[in-house]
Amino acid sequence: MPNPKLGTVTMDVKKAVESSKGGAVEFRAAKDGIVHARVGKASFEADKLAENIRSFIGAINRAKPVGAKGVYLKKISLSSTMGPGVKVDLQSIAG
Repeated sequence: MPNPKLGTVTMDVKKAVESSKGGAVEFRAAKDGIVHARVGKASFEADKLAENIRSFIGAINRAKPVGAKGVYLKKISLSSTMGPGVKVDLQSIAG
């Protein structure tokens, strides 16, 4: 749903379009710690999609609260909009 806090409802349309085309991605974790976000399209090349996934994981790690202890990312799975999830090995993404 459109939400002014997320920037999806705004009076400055030019700024919103430039931000979106510039690659800005908004994400928020649910109470149970699940994060849903779009990292690409099926038409993207594999290396570009991997780059987007690495950037997204980096953004999540940078957003880690100072008081959070232990492992911040435990599992990752990717899926198309209505497709089944595929588990991703965290070590393969980090390298």
